[in-house]
Parts: sequence; C-alpha cells; structure tokens
Amino acid sequence: MIDACGWEIINRHRFAQDLLPDRRKINTVFGYTSACLPSVLSGSWPDENLHWSYFFHSPETSPIESFRHLDYFPKCIAERRRVRRWLSRFFKWKLGFEGYFDLFNVPFNDLPEFDFNERKSPLKPGGINCGLSIVDHLEELNIPHHVSDPDKSENEDHRDLLQAIDSGNIDFAFSYWPCLDGLLHRVGNDSPLIPQKLAEYESWLKQIQVATQKNYEGVHFYVFSDHGMADFRNPIDIKRTLANLPVKSGKDYSVMLDSTMARFWFLNQGSRQCIEESLLQVKGGRIVSETELKSWHTWFNDHRFWELIYLMDEGNQIVPSHMGLKPMAGMHGYDPFAPHSFASLMTNHSVVPDSIVDLPEIFNLMMDELAWNQGVPYLLKEDTVNAIESPLTSAHSARAVA
Repeated sequence: MIDACGWEIINRHRFAQDLLPDRRKINTVFGYTSACLPSVLSGSWPDENLHWSYFFHSPETSPIESFRHLDYFPKCIAERRRVRRWLSRFFKWKLGFEGYFDLFNVPFNDLPEFDFNERKSPLKPGGINCGLSIVDHLEELNIPHHVSDPDKSENEDHRDLLQAIDSGNIDFAFSYWPCLDGLLHRVGNDSPLIPQKLAEYESWLKQIQVATQKNYEGVHFYVFSDHGMADFRNPIDIKRTLANLPVKSGKDYSVMLDSTMARFWFLNQGSRQCIEESLLQVKGGRIVSETELKSWHTWFNDHRFWELIYLMDEGNQIVPSHMGLKPMAGMHGYDPFAPHSFASLMTNHSVVPDSIVDLPEIFNLMMDELAWNQGVPYLLKEDTVNAIESPLTSAHSARAVA
C-alpha cells in the first residue's frame, strides 16, 4: 500500500506500467488515512469498523484533561510544529497509545472536549475498533507473514520485507509505505521530487520481484493506494467566520477544523441554526447532507465524529485549521468522487474480479489469497468463512503475496 499514490498520479507518471500491467481506478473512503487504512485492513466501512477521524467529541471519556493546563504556553511556543511533535510523542507514551497520535494544532484548551479514536495500531493484532483485520486472520491461521511495523520507517520496512522474502519462510506480506503522502503534502503534484520518489518506489518493487522470483514458484503482486492528492487552490478562513458570530466555541458549540472540513457539535439550542446560516454564506465548500454521508458509509447515529460537516471543494483548504496554521501544497479528504480522490490498484495478476471497485474490497483480495494458501476454508473461524468462500476464491499458482 503506497499512501496517496492515486489514480491520477499513476496515470500521469505511468508508474510501474511494465511491472504491474493490470490496473484500475478504485473508489476511496471519505476521510483521511485514519479512515482508509482500517477499511483496507478489515474489509469494512467506517460506519462498521468505527474508524474515521482521530479526534471525536466526547468530554466524558477524554483522556487528555491535563492538556488544558498547556494552554498557558505562549502561542509562539505552543504553535510551533516541532514543539507539538515532541509533546505528541510524550503524551502518546504517557497515555499508552499504540496507534498514530498527533496533537496537530488543536488548541490545548479544546483538547479535553475530545477523545482519541486510534488507541491501537490497525497494523497490529486487535487494532480494529470493531471487527477483525487481515493481521488478525494471519495470526489466527498461523500463516508465516510480514506486516509493516508502524514504529519503523518505510526504508526499514523495505529492508525487513526483502530479508523475509530471502528467507523463503513467509507466505504473505502486507507492506505500507507512507512517505509519498507526506511529500505530496509538502510539495504538491507538480514538483520534480514526485517522479523521483516514484522512481525509487519502482526500484523497490523490482527488488521485491527479483527476490520473490528467486525464492518462490510464483507471486501474486498487488500495489494499491488509499486515495489521491489535490493541489492547493484557495484558503478559506472558517475561524474568522465563526469568531464574528454571537455563539462561542466551548460554550455554545464545539468544532474541529480539519484541513478540508469543519466538524461541529452543538451544546445548546439555537447555535446550530446560527452556524448553518453563516456557513451558507461561505464560498468554497458546502454542508454535507445526511443522504450523502450514508451513501459514503460514514454516518454515525451517535454523532461522535460530527453533528454537522462543512466540506471544502477540491483544492480549497481551511486556513488556519486545527491541522496547521498554513496551507499544504497538496491535500486529500474531499468528496470521495472528486477527480483527485480516487485510489488505484495495480497487479501482475489478471484474474481480479470486476467487482473490486471500492477500497474496502482490497481486503477480499487478501482473504482470497489466504483461502488459497490454506486450501481448506473451514480452518477459519465461523465468522470469516463467508468471506473466504466468496466467488473471489479461485485456484492460484502463487505462493506469496506482496
């Protein structure tokens, strides 16, 4: 999985065209990687696995009440990204969180209104909030495997993967490379650094191909992304709009200003109408309807992640936001059917069903490979037999999957 290596990007750069000739556009999951990665690993949508945003509104369960005292830090210090990263690492250790954790630029005084959703890493056993992951199935079936360690860099992961393949002892591999996403955020789609990074990845893929050909009879090789990336167009100052209203954050409503969406919870009557009317006057985005959210499988009856969402048009960013004070050169997390939102799937295996069109269905491909590996689906727990005995299952000639 190459984070942010979307459909537009692979076509523009003809990425790994010879190595992985069978390729298709994949519908992404609405949200950020915090929603996409768990959906890939579990085969379920956010409204099923309960992974969507890192922060959700829950003052009653917030583990970060002590963060309120950090509000006494001078802004010139508290808003520095380096300081925030150090504090994020410290509090991740203090709270015992194993997943991705970042305070971003959320005001310290607002943090006690929120709980953190990814306390465990989805890449580790038991890491899905509701349901099982491909990692859980690998462990349950005792299949020798390699799965990326979230605490290691992608360079370390690539080294570990090659070593595992050279040993000839694994039958399945799931490798997650996140750095293209960070690079696209910093420099955008048009930077010469992007084809350089893709060339590096392509060399890695060729190294994996050579290693597997040396150690295995055959390989089914899948490379996919979770979303694409859109270049920055316009800043939208939602914070200023809210500051001019008679209702106040923390008293009348709570808000999380992500880079591409403003998420609201209402604490008293009247604040919703006031905020909705003000947002209708803002150009560059729209209030997302309940119908849309349900069709995207991101509607939560308990409203933990929002009561109202104002979503930016593709390319626009909320500036400043709780994710940062300045716009990023590239961003994702827009309408999942916007041109640059689509994910990609590339493979050397031409027998991929036409039904694989949505990101969570990548899980079906992985489960299909596990079914072939075992040969007898009844070895799985009862709740996974249906997934294994799907029409996807077919006779394969490969031993390893990367």
